[in-house]
Amino acid sequence: MTGLEWVLHRGIGALAEKMGMQFTEFTVERAVATMPVEGNTQPVGLLHGGAYVVLGESLGSMAANLHAGPGRLAVGVDINATHTRSATSGIVTGVCTPVHLGRSVTVHEIAVTDDQGRRCSTIRITNMIKDRPA
Repeated sequence: MTGLEWVLHRGIGALAEKMGMQFTEFTVERAVATMPVEGNTQPVGLLHGGAYVVLGESLGSMAANLHAGPGRLAVGVDINATHTRSATSGIVTGVCTPVHLGRSVTVHEIAVTDDQGRRCSTIRITNMIKDRPA
């Protein structure tokens, strides 16, 4: 089973579905998803900062779980985001790459860009890997 098949089989979660995320590429080394701006904005029409974070956490946590493997579970312990541009229409694309893939901790960086390829947000997530409860 490929990484993308694994994600689609496992499901992306109710929040990610509600926000319109579409996973397009998924391996341990690179995970990509898109999300529409429309429906995920703050009152002034900008993509909500929390929406960037949800996209980043969805990608980073799922990538950490793929790395963890069967019988193990990755859970987020830290996340931060720096927003550098505002998206107001179209879609944004998150590209998740590992910074560190350890046995008990992973760190991923997610670069979120707009339709013109301009970086809007940089998210970093740290996940702890543990044995899945029985």
